[in-house]
Amino acid sequence: MRGHLCYYGYFQGESSLSPSLPARAACSLLKLHHGAGSSLGRSAAPRALQMIPLQGYESPREPRALFALPSAQGPLPAPRWPIECEVIKETIKHIEWIPPEPEPFYQPTDHPQLPMGEEQGTIVYQLNPVPSSSCFTRARAGGAPGPLSSPAATLESSQDNTLLFESRFEGGNLQKAVKVGPYEYVLTLRPDLYTAKHTQWFYFRVQNTRKDTSYCFTIANLAKPKSLYGKGMCPLFYSQKDAQSHGIGWRRIGTNIRYYRGGSGEESAAFRLSWSACFPHDSDTCYFAHCYPYTYSDLQRYLQAVAADPARSRYCAVRVLCRSLAGNMVYMLTITAPSGGAAKRAVVLSARVHPGESGGSWAMQGFLDFILSAAPDAQLLRQLFVFKVVPMLNPDGVVVGNSRCSLAGRDPNRAYRTGSQGSFPAVWHLRAMVERLLAEREVVLYCDFHGHSRKNNVFMYGCDGGRDGSEMRLRERVFPLMLSKNAPDKFSFSSCKFKVQKSKEGTGRVVMWRMGIANSYTLEAAFGGSTLGGRNSHFTVEDLKSLGYHLCDTLLDFCDPNPAKFQQCLEEVDALLRQRLGSGQSWSDVSTSELESSTSGSDSSVSDGSLERSESPWGQKGQGASVAPQLQLRRRKRFWSRRARNAMRRPNATQWSHSGDPVSVAQPTSACHSGTRSAFSPTSVPQQPQPSPSVPVPTPRGREEAEELHGAVPGAHTTYHRHSTAMATRGAISPISTSTASSQQGRARPSPRGTTAGLSLRVAAAAAGCGRRPGLTALRCSACTRH
Repeated sequence: MRGHLCYYGYFQGESSLSPSLPARAACSLLKLHHGAGSSLGRSAAPRALQMIPLQGYESPREPRALFALPSAQGPLPAPRWPIECEVIKETIKHIEWIPPEPEPFYQPTDHPQLPMGEEQGTIVYQLNPVPSSSCFTRARAGGAPGPLSSPAATLESSQDNTLLFESRFEGGNLQKAVKVGPYEYVLTLRPDLYTAKHTQWFYFRVQNTRKDTSYCFTIANLAKPKSLYGKGMCPLFYSQKDAQSHGIGWRRIGTNIRYYRGGSGEESAAFRLSWSACFPHDSDTCYFAHCYPYTYSDLQRYLQAVAADPARSRYCAVRVLCRSLAGNMVYMLTITAPSGGAAKRAVVLSARVHPGESGGSWAMQGFLDFILSAAPDAQLLRQLFVFKVVPMLNPDGVVVGNSRCSLAGRDPNRAYRTGSQGSFPAVWHLRAMVERLLAEREVVLYCDFHGHSRKNNVFMYGCDGGRDGSEMRLRERVFPLMLSKNAPDKFSFSSCKFKVQKSKEGTGRVVMWRMGIANSYTLEAAFGGSTLGGRNSHFTVEDLKSLGYHLCDTLLDFCDPNPAKFQQCLEEVDALLRQRLGSGQSWSDVSTSELESSTSGSDSSVSDGSLERSESPWGQKGQGASVAPQLQLRRRKRFWSRRARNAMRRPNATQWSHSGDPVSVAQPTSACHSGTRSAFSPTSVPQQPQPSPSVPVPTPRGREEAEELHGAVPGAHTTYHRHSTAMATRGAISPISTSTASSQQGRARPSPRGTTAGLSLRVAAAAAGCGRRPGLTALRCSACTRH
């Protein structure tokens, strides 16, 4: 081959090979290949580009760095910024530090004098705003080319006490600072890029400080009408001199903290946060933040450390799920023991779909620290499950310091159902990965880690299973209840909600639930702290990281084949809801989510721990439990979806009664199916073969009601805090047997029920129902538009 192939690739708005390069530099063959995937299942990593030079030619610019994974050696790939963003060259790093004493909430007091408005001051810091009407076009490492501007004021002399602000670093967010007094500043946050809203996350630097002088800061354009700052939450502060000389990291500071509505006229909708603070040193470099920062580079450094560890890298494979809009890598970790892959069930975890909720990344790191450790429980979990982990779904938003959106200018956590691959690549590829995973194995749990700005403690949002039998529909509440017992000083079960609202149909938890994952949750960790177990203090980094451990702990209890604790939790939930229901009502007349939403929330009258009765076998008494008065509930009118109404109008279509039961009507059999029905649609194609008793027919509210949760009903041990003898208590667990249950003691894995060996009931039913693609679940059949 004497000629050459010139490839001018275009990737996310920027060419991977410049057309201006000499022909010899572009002479190569491109080879698409899949990374070395795990033998336990197909990897969801995209195909990587490799440049294979022709003989006699060299390729001085190979695009391997665009797809490079963190390795034990070599520099990390630089974050890619939108071309409009200026970025300083300094690398910002913070140490981890745990305060020796709990950091209590601030007790609000009366503030007779409010801070002055910015119209009375002098601008000392201002960035050129990105027009909200524009959209993302392209990105590059390091952001905008050319010399940086000077947005900060220039000091006139050494006696000038003006603070020097900066936020042009990874995760930073500050648009403008106005000096309205000798030591008083009014700050304006930058909205999420390519939007005009979502102002909540802040993270900025100040220099030229004066020791023991009270400074007053006011953020003037916050968006949310309620905040934990109104309940005693304090801003986070970091002193570089304290970190270097005393090893002190992020800590809570502030007096005169107040969250209130401010402005007039067009600005009347904005809310303000004011606080006063004293700096510990002269001429210090300090930072303020809404929550403990966790950047994209922090994640890359962590993954590089995992790759450098021979022990952890043996059972943790790091792949690239996809590329973000800016070209940053969305990493996916596959964690499991190397044996018994075909029989293992799966767990899917994700975090940072909302970039301003950095507590989710700390909880995720705590999970990774434990699951990759040599602890006996961690080894057991790796033997039992295949973990698919996406630790940062929205790296672009994290890099630029957004609160909620990606560079598409929209919330990715509303795009799981309809989001396109081009606008929301991480969400699209995560859902595609889960669909492939569901076709291979059962997914026991999906959990997306978030942060919450209005309620303290940690809690979960789940999905109610519907009205078809009280026992079946309460099962999604068992895992959160178990987690509340494992973390009684952090997790609030009474704050959990399970109602599937129409506005949340596009969220990850709802879409994954409709895909067939019965236990699909959003884990919400408060930006503030805990009011449980005698605590009334802020969360530390260690508290957030411990959530990952508690989730692992609860997963083992939840999947214990001994049903005792599962049944006990189920009875507790049932007793509480029946108590709220009152006499004269039946389960068929009321939705459980309506019962919970009427009393749960930030002002719930049911205190945390109310499910734990005084005779509880776990010995944990309720903390001042009070029961809401009887609720006068009535049957609500059933609202039909457009697809259901269209199906009713079609001749020979399946109709549904108001109780949710199918009323079969004769209809010709589809060429693709013999009757399986997608969880997204209440319609079905009748005339399906009669299933065996072990493979029930899916119901209109998801297949989790048509099958047992996973084999034997999950339960737990007699105690929760037993990790010193975990392996002796739990025992080694054999892979799933398709014939007989394991004879080992401890946590013996039961054999799967159903007629298809090695498959869950959901996959077995799909294989029996889809004649064209027997290996796929009924949720996604590429040969049929009904799925």
